[in-house]
Amino acid sequence: MSTDCVFCRIVEGAAAASVVHADDTAVAFLDIAPITPGHLLVVPRAHATGLADLDPATGRHVFGVAHRLAAALRASGLRCEGVNLFLADGAAAFQEVPHLHLHVLPRWRGDRFKLSYQAGRPSRATLETQAADLRAALRTRD
Repeated sequence: MSTDCVFCRIVEGAAAASVVHADDTAVAFLDIAPITPGHLLVVPRAHATGLADLDPATGRHVFGVAHRLAAALRASGLRCEGVNLFLADGAAAFQEVPHLHLHVLPRWRGDRFKLSYQAGRPSRATLETQAADLRAALRTRD
């Protein structure tokens, strides 16, 4: 636990949160600045700043909790026509709190939340080069 980390304080019960789920591995609570009503965060109990710090079993568990919460959102009285799962890993990816967290966002048509980007259309050769680089990186990690 990091005493400087707001999510660690929530996990320990030392900071207020509207908890929806808690078990030995993860805690899920409502975001205090929700994009849409019902916006949830799933955090591992053990402090992990990003994906590189996360135990794979804990990562599977966090995703499993998010999966259950997505179903709960659809079954609840909250407006929910779809769900986005979003994980920001690092400042360049817009991670604001340095404790890994998976957003579970209820969505509906016209909810005004947008992800904006300009898609490129790389050549097949460029894609194949990138795929080869990634396969090589995977081999060095196995």
